[in-house]
Amino acid sequence: MKQYLDALGHVLENGTDKESRTGISTRALFGMQLRFDMEDGFPAITTKKLAWNSVASELLWFIEGSNDERRLAEILYGTRDESKKTIWTANAESGYWKPKAKFKGDLGRIYGVQWRKWKSDEKEIDQLAEAVRMIKENPTSRRIIVNAWNPGEIGMMALPPCHTFFQFFVADNKLSLQMYQRSCDMFLGVPFNIASYSLLLHMAAQVTNLKPFEFVHTLGDAHIYHNHFAQVKEQLSRKPFPLPKLWLNPEIKNIDDFKMGDIKLENYQYHPPIKAEMAV
Repeated sequence: MKQYLDALGHVLENGTDKESRTGISTRALFGMQLRFDMEDGFPAITTKKLAWNSVASELLWFIEGSNDERRLAEILYGTRDESKKTIWTANAESGYWKPKAKFKGDLGRIYGVQWRKWKSDEKEIDQLAEAVRMIKENPTSRRIIVNAWNPGEIGMMALPPCHTFFQFFVADNKLSLQMYQRSCDMFLGVPFNIASYSLLLHMAAQVTNLKPFEFVHTLGDAHIYHNHFAQVKEQLSRKPFPLPKLWLNPEIKNIDDFKMGDIKLENYQYHPPIKAEMAV
């Protein structure tokens, strides 16, 4: 994770201070790229504890195409009980969104809906299924793309997508994935996003009989919130541990069939958590 830590330090030292939508100032740089080779280990942050179960459950929730925050709680905790909070609870309950929600927990046409149910001329396009099909049947294509940024439906989302667009690339029986992220919370969000898309890369590789190779992370507005500066400095003072390994149930051959028990992070060593408030 040296690439991430170097990028975090670079933003802290060289970024420009800006106002933000949330009312909390940021220090930001525009346009960065990180590359993670899966042969080096799974890129889970080790200088603080990664909320791994939240990473895995959210990705499974996206793959389902769900917009129901309580369904995410069910995947993560095994219950829809309202006492169980998720990383999307604050968005579901935000004052700007609740008047638009069609049911309690409704988040609108967010990531998973766009991945699996993009609307076009009264039809729905399953972009993820089409991407998997193309990896298998037309791996040299330059159109193996899934897009979450739907301009016509931004107002129908509790949160417009931060990670907006990803593309697969096949060469030498290896699968790579590049993701463009328009808005990048370098302390809280980016380690989570790196783990999520690296997990998606492994899952897609398994169901297409390819070897997972590189996750390429292209960042647009890479920023650190001013109220995270102390936490960032604490993280940068820590020495990373070796990267863990990812285990996926080898029996799973369809991307829709993965469950929480089919995904495990092995030999994960990490420093204690560093808490920080998420801007909503």
